Amino acid sequence: MTRTTSLPHLLTIEELADHLGITVRQVRRLVAERRIPFLRVGCLVRFDPKAVAGWLEGSTVKASR
Repeated sequence: MTRTTSLPHLLTIEELADHLGITVRQVRRLVAERRIPFLRVGCLVRFDPKAVAGWLEGSTVKASR
């Protein structure tokens, strides 16, 4: 039985910063404060786009009337 699993394309700090429109330093601060979901691959920090999308959704502030 063979299974085909598709691994997610993980984003680098630079790619995530560019995607979010913020600086690399700001992303590093979010990681240091553990305010954004991230993965450690050895000594590298990577981001799962689906996890980041969920984090953004949870961080959305609703408009008040």
